[in-house]
Amino acid sequence: MAPLKNRRCPMRRAPSLSRSTLSLVFWFWVSLSLTCAARLPPVSRQKLEVRKHLKRLNKPAVHSIQSPDGDIIDCVHISHQPAFDHPFLKNHTIQMRPSYHPEGLFDVSKVAEKLRERTNLHTQLWHSSGRCPDGSIPIRRTRKDDILRASSVKRFGRKNHRSIPQPRSADPDLVNESGHQHAIAYVEGDKYYGAKATINVWEPQIQQPNEFSLSQIWLLGGSFGEDLNSIEAGWQVSPDLYGDNNTRLFTYWTSDAYQATGCYNLLCSGFIQINSDIAMGASISPVSAYRNSQYDISILVWKDPKEGNWWLQFGNNNVLGYWPAFLFSYLADSASMIEWGGEVVNSEPNGEHTSTQMGSGRFPDEGFAKASYFRNIQVVDGSNNLKAPKGMGTFTEQSNCYDIQAGSNGDWGHYFYYGGPGRNENCS
Repeated sequence: MAPLKNRRCPMRRAPSLSRSTLSLVFWFWVSLSLTCAARLPPVSRQKLEVRKHLKRLNKPAVHSIQSPDGDIIDCVHISHQPAFDHPFLKNHTIQMRPSYHPEGLFDVSKVAEKLRERTNLHTQLWHSSGRCPDGSIPIRRTRKDDILRASSVKRFGRKNHRSIPQPRSADPDLVNESGHQHAIAYVEGDKYYGAKATINVWEPQIQQPNEFSLSQIWLLGGSFGEDLNSIEAGWQVSPDLYGDNNTRLFTYWTSDAYQATGCYNLLCSGFIQINSDIAMGASISPVSAYRNSQYDISILVWKDPKEGNWWLQFGNNNVLGYWPAFLFSYLADSASMIEWGGEVVNSEPNGEHTSTQMGSGRFPDEGFAKASYFRNIQVVDGSNNLKAPKGMGTFTEQSNCYDIQAGSNGDWGHYFYYGGPGRNENCS
């Protein structure tokens, strides 16, 4: 055998190594590799985390669509969506339709027909560039910059803790601590198996990129502590999450008060989408204009009495998908509170109240085509019937900043106007 003196290895011959020696050598190199990885500069480590997260979220597409607003919508095979990364969903059989719709749903649709001249129909902006094929679902592609805007890779796509409006808790210290402000209607004190509303769509102005404005339905179970369950759906403007000021359809869920579980849209495993026409997080178009055309969206969330899953419907015909019941503790049975309304983040820029708008940015007393509204507000009872809410209350932390006014009539059923401009001469 040729001498080894010209090689880097210090050994002069190649003795046979015992199994224990080989084991020691192997673990030495494993340890060395891990040490080297740990010593990666923070920037390199972050790049690696971002790359891995993008790979997890952006599933292989059968077709991709470029939206006029800059979004890319990936058409992903229904069985390859992010939900199935969840260990409990590995062998899940997709439920392609709910076992039951709430009774009374289609009677409400007839009422909606009468309102079409005043409240026009909606679509999503990407539809002008194409549609996804059958058997696939549309998913808004996540970009590197989307993740980098978050406080961390782990927190990307998640709300902050304590962002649920808790009626009757308008302690100024609590308001300032959470940084979230609301104008909501709510019901409590019963078991609720769903909620519905038609929500006026606007594009409120956001002062700071880390603030947002949204209008949504909350279905809540548990206490307002560490174990709160929440299912949420509506529209939002969130520069931090999406990188622009477009009004977008969104959903959210959590089973531990926004701590470790849940996320917006399809940014984690959980919600199972079955619809090929509507993309979570995509822009809604058109939106309402002051003293001009008004547009609204209808949102319904209900619990399938047979399978126990929570279903989401957008408009009169688009059943989007469901949250499996096992994701939740309290909501595995029913909701104990329903809330409808608006929420903003007030980061108090320059020590003043934010001028981020809620709804249309106008106070509720201005009325139709000026202030934003929720109409045809209903709950689903234990017999799977859509009913008018009983004993609906209202709540806002600072009515000089954002306010709410409720009422009822023949066409709109239970409704309210809500919102406001934020900072003004009476709100600083």
